[in-house]
Amino acid sequence: MKDENKRDLYLKVRVSQAEMDAIKRKFANSGMNTLSGFVRAMIFEGYIVHIDGDEMKRLCNLASNIANNINQVAHRANVTNKIYKEDIEEIKELGDKLWRPLMFLQTKVAQLKH
Repeated sequence: MKDENKRDLYLKVRVSQAEMDAIKRKFANSGMNTLSGFVRAMIFEGYIVHIDGDEMKRLCNLASNIANNINQVAHRANVTNKIYKEDIEEIKELGDKLWRPLMFLQTKVAQLKH
């Protein structure tokens, strides 16, 4: 009976010197004992994550808008000693727009762990 886990095949991959340096750095930081084991772990357990730059920029802009609105409300409250219901509702609405995509992102990141 042949041992299915026997590693008798060889995989050759060409990399540049910069890529090899990066691989060795990551291997050194991994705490693993062998480069072969590290590469296998990255192939079978590693993840490639694509981040949509436009979507991240949109989320950052939303967060910035919320922060600006909160600062304006705080300034107005300090000057007038009044807080307007409309201001609070606008901040909540913007917060909801930011919260939904952040929860989606958190769900996706959690799935990467399993």
